[in-house]
Amino acid sequence: MHVVLAGGGSAGHVSPALALAAALRRADPDVGLTFLGTEEGLEARLIPAAGYDLAMIPRVPLPRELTPRLLTVPGRLAGAVRAAAAVIQRTRADVVVGLGGYVAMPAYLAARRLRVPVVVHEQNARPGIANRFAARFVTSHVAVSFPATPLRHARFVGLPIRREIATLDRAAGRAEARAAFGLDADRPTLLVTGGSQGALRLNQAVAGAASAVAEAGVQVLHATGPRNEVHPELPAGAPPYVAVPYIERMDLAYAAADLAISRAGANTVTELAAVGLPAVFVPYPVGNGEQRFNAQPVVDAGGGLIVDDADLTPDWVREHVVGLVTDPDRLTAMAKVAHDLVPADADDQLAELVRSVAGSTQGNAGKVDR
Repeated sequence: MHVVLAGGGSAGHVSPALALAAALRRADPDVGLTFLGTEEGLEARLIPAAGYDLAMIPRVPLPRELTPRLLTVPGRLAGAVRAAAAVIQRTRADVVVGLGGYVAMPAYLAARRLRVPVVVHEQNARPGIANRFAARFVTSHVAVSFPATPLRHARFVGLPIRREIATLDRAAGRAEARAAFGLDADRPTLLVTGGSQGALRLNQAVAGAASAVAEAGVQVLHATGPRNEVHPELPAGAPPYVAVPYIERMDLAYAAADLAISRAGANTVTELAAVGLPAVFVPYPVGNGEQRFNAQPVVDAGGGLIVDDADLTPDWVREHVVGLVTDPDRLTAMAKVAHDLVPADADDQLAELVRSVAGSTQGNAGKVDR
């Protein structure tokens, strides 16, 4: 069996694809796996580093609005479809799995032309263009990360996340995690993360409130992003404020923390809920609004708070975050409801769907529909 996985451009697409690939390999160590990607995407680094085959195709962004750029899309898309089709035929793929992003649309079109079955997985609560298109002709193999995602023929399986996150015992790993970051063992701990590139608004708001956070006895683990620095003004003897450009071991960061302030990408929302870490979600204000929709189920259940990007200020942090991070009873209640929302086996569920689709059509790959 050979599977082609199409999902790239950002960590939100690449991370679930990697989690799915790991689940497929656990189920069948001999499964063939090939990722489609672009030279500009995050997958160009992450996929080879994880030991998987990566085939490059041209990057074709799809404009969300009517602009002159739309006129250039058909020609560039045709070239990307040809490149994706060549990979599907070369690998004799039994199934193509699309997880959104720039490479998904060419993969869907190529698979349809070659009559190779497609499994669609949508990460966000508000689906993207490519997956909305694919769901029109994929009638029985559409999976979503959030129950209310408005996508045709969808079934809720959750979002595949890394095993070390899905199986994390925060309480058991807390002492080791705090020691790893140079944090005190027993202080309330606030984690701040704006994703792999950081978030300027989060950085400014939390650093601006650092003295009030410190006065409450709270320590901070802050992933600022590689191009950002924070220099909070702290009194002598203040609790640790550990600011780093990037956190490689997010499992340790989650174990160390009592509360997170974060963006609301699908992967972040799912991981935080899966490990039972309460969060203040600050949806990214650019795009189609999917981050607010991603966070809303957790917030509605009582597992987190949500604040608009424009409203996150140092004063807001002082007024709302300091009291929450120092309230262990409320944090415990929030952690439980968040944890109960997320399927812990989304990777295995999606892998089983992919295997069933591939198994039903093995040997028929690569036939061109003329």
